[in-house]
Amino acid sequence: MAPKATVYKATIQIADMDRHYYADHQLTIAQHPSETDSRMMVRILAFIMNASDSLQFSKGLCVEDEPELWEKSLSDEINLWIEFGQADEKWLRKACGRSKQVQLITYSGRSVPIWWKQNEQALQRYKNLSVFNIAEESVAAMEVFVNRNMKLQVSITDGEIWLSDEANSLMVQPERLK
Repeated sequence: MAPKATVYKATIQIADMDRHYYADHQLTIAQHPSETDSRMMVRILAFIMNASDSLQFSKGLCVEDEPELWEKSLSDEINLWIEFGQADEKWLRKACGRSKQVQLITYSGRSVPIWWKQNEQALQRYKNLSVFNIAEESVAAMEVFVNRNMKLQVSITDGEIWLSDEANSLMVQPERLK
């Protein structure tokens, strides 16, 4: 874990009707001192979108050569590499060369369309790259779930992700850019 990180625990019950994936996950999430609550929730949302028994948080915020979230095979090959923000094309090229699938999750509001317009053409050549955008309003709204011991129920149908806890409910619909 990151030095001086704040540790969060999350119990997440996932019912993903789109992928026919149903499981409970116990997560330990280290929030780096420079990371906002909303960004941490975007990382949790990315876990939810791609949940599997082998998906795990890495030391990505502290280790430059690793993604923040990844799925590795038993032979240590990277099956899924997940990055966040408005990543550099060179960095994504490197990730695409090292992993079977790469997913980029953008979440920075008004600057995303500008970034996408500048990078779309270059990123189209990477066949194993998917790019999703989480609306700024959804990112801000997810902060209501931040708690040192989160208990979330998740239902995913037709690309809509419904998050709820004992007091709150929210629908998030990631926009697929690529």
